[in-house]
Amino acid sequence: MPAKVVVVGSLNMDLVTRAQRLPRAGETLHGKSFATVSGGKGANQAVASARLGAQVSMIGCVGNDAYGGQLRAALLAEQIDCRALTSVEGSSGVALIVVDDSSQNAIVIVAGANSLLTPGVVAGFDAVLAAADVIICQLEVPMQTVGYVLKRGRELGKTVILNPAPATGPLPADWYSSIDYLIPNEGEASALSGLPVDSLESAELAANQLIAAGAGKVIITLGAQGSLFANGQSVEHFPAPKVKAVDTTAAGDTFVGGFAAALASGKSEAWAIRFGQVAAALSVTRAGAQPSIPSLSDVQAFKAP
Repeated sequence: MPAKVVVVGSLNMDLVTRAQRLPRAGETLHGKSFATVSGGKGANQAVASARLGAQVSMIGCVGNDAYGGQLRAALLAEQIDCRALTSVEGSSGVALIVVDDSSQNAIVIVAGANSLLTPGVVAGFDAVLAAADVIICQLEVPMQTVGYVLKRGRELGKTVILNPAPATGPLPADWYSSIDYLIPNEGEASALSGLPVDSLESAELAANQLIAAGAGKVIITLGAQGSLFANGQSVEHFPAPKVKAVDTTAAGDTFVGGFAAALASGKSEAWAIRFGQVAAALSVTRAGAQPSIPSLSDVQAFKAP
């Protein structure tokens, strides 16, 4: 049977423009291009898990606007189960994204329908959670909903992954005991731990602090430096595959989705981390969020230059 991954989280329509550089405060720049692309951290991670071999269900909310229909259609095209994707009155979530010539980005998110994904909505789809091997959450939906899903996942005995993005400060202390894998990037790890994270050494300190807070295991994604894995007994650094980056949008989501798909299928943690890293590396060689996410065959065919 295929590994079953359930993603509880956000769906956004990404409004993407490319410019020579990111604008400064009060500055107007001429952009080079514009596109609307299906995104949102939850939907991106669902697409990544589906393309990388898992059977995926999405729990989330979209608006009854044109974007809502497009976001749903994008998931259905990936064979993702959308029976728990609820349409609500109002606008869908949107993300305004500027990508510069060095492939860095700046993003502003308007939650829209994502703010209406309440614990009550999720509770109505408890059978979907119960059927999962792995449950993934992020922080683009209400915090009380994330807390509910983490605890319910623990009650159901599922493997629970939290990608704490976007994180602006520490997590609620009672969340940590329900998290099997906490997967922040450098900035998020710094926000959660209160420590600067700008090297492998500082990432190790932050990871160990998060484990001391109660997280089961921590993977800090470090961009071109790879990933750092800590489990309370040991720490391991996984160097990143070398590629030429075009657009880093959704690289972290691709890693999380790929890691979850591999883990749900019974692969080891180390194998799943390397698999997620190759998928993320391939994603940065392409533009856009969901369009950049590779397939399982892409990852299997990858050879480092």
